[in-house]
Amino acid sequence: MSTAPTLHFFCGKAGAGKTTVAARLAQDHSAILISEDIWLMRLFGDQMKVFDDYIRFSRRLKSVVGPLAVDLLKAGHSVVLDFQANTKVSRSWFRSVFEQAGAAHVLHFVSASDEACLARIASRNVERPEGSHHLTEEDFVHVSSFFQAPEETEGLHVRIYVSPVKPNPRLRVACRRSRLTSNVRRH
Repeated sequence: MSTAPTLHFFCGKAGAGKTTVAARLAQDHSAILISEDIWLMRLFGDQMKVFDDYIRFSRRLKSVVGPLAVDLLKAGHSVVLDFQANTKVSRSWFRSVFEQAGAAHVLHFVSASDEACLARIASRNVERPEGSHHLTEEDFVHVSSFFQAPEETEGLHVRIYVSPVKPNPRLRVACRRSRLTSNVRRH
């Protein structure tokens, strides 16, 4: 368990398991968990119809959550932001948060095969946990086309998780329907 206030944030394709890792980290570190999906659903759920709506509302949410996270970090609390850090540009927002707070950070990169992601998405489409959005395989392919894995040149502290989950072929059918540095650790 870390003692210094730390900003934890996540990179990984849809269905990779980022939210599961986020919840575990928040519990293990007695950190404050802020979930983009839950906040977006509670605030804008009925208005989010297409991917561009997500982009627009996510920007609005970040304008509120960013200063909140800075204040929490400055007050000595670790923060787990279960938000997308899937592009270099999006990761620059997280950098601005931890730098403004003068806090430590860890980018948790959750790596999983497309098959494993699609299987989890299919399961999530059936279970519909709070904040989840119904995604099709086509949605997954579209969203994944923007994905950029973190690079060493970004200078971030990265912890890598490799998903051991093996996909269930029946779940895939349901989905169709409806700074990398020397301190990187694999989990």
